[in-house]
Amino acid sequence: MPTIVHGFDWPDRFVVGTVGQPGARAFYLQVRAGARVVSVAIEKQQAAVLAEKVDELLDELKAAEGRGNPVSIPTETPAELLDDEPLDQPVTAEFRTGAISLGWDPSTAQVVIEAFPLIEDDDPADGPGAPDGLEGLDGFDGFAFDSNPGDGRGDGDGEAAMLAEVVEPAELLRVRIPVGTARAFATRTLGVVRAGRPLCPRCGNPMDPEGHDCPAGDLW
Repeated sequence: MPTIVHGFDWPDRFVVGTVGQPGARAFYLQVRAGARVVSVAIEKQQAAVLAEKVDELLDELKAAEGRGNPVSIPTETPAELLDDEPLDQPVTAEFRTGAISLGWDPSTAQVVIEAFPLIEDDDPADGPGAPDGLEGLDGFDGFAFDSNPGDGRGDGDGEAAMLAEVVEPAELLRVRIPVGTARAFATRTLGVVRAGRPLCPRCGNPMDPEGHDCPAGDLW
């Protein structure tokens, strides 16, 4: 069957947000255009790596201004694009994210993000180049990565992201955003990731609201 593409070329909003209390948060990637809203579940580690990679891509494009990249790239989030609002409700995930691809489309000067459903037989050993239709800048050809879902909760401690092969999924989310929106997305996402449980100053582990059994014990 043909892949169902949840496509957004110029969305009104594209964010990562959470549902639940610190320590038990579920993470979601959500995009909205008009009255149309699509959400997909994403792991905390996936969200963090995606935001870092978006920043890296923008920094690479910024460095290439005047020598192959005609687009002006913001170094910080434009004030008018700051977004600290919660997710649009209700939040209903179309699927749980497995692989994520990131690329640059020079024909529209947009960052392109694709999220693919998690499948049991994902083989992280091989990684693709850029998704079809995406071109690079000075050899940049995009990437794809997949994060270990850990214990299956959004706040889990997933392993480091790794390259993942993307094979004809039943559906996917494809979002195209301009550079300012991409920088705002990365900034917000990293803030959301860091807004979880506070860290114990003694052992460095997250502290639960109901109490914390510090492994440092009486060493301090």
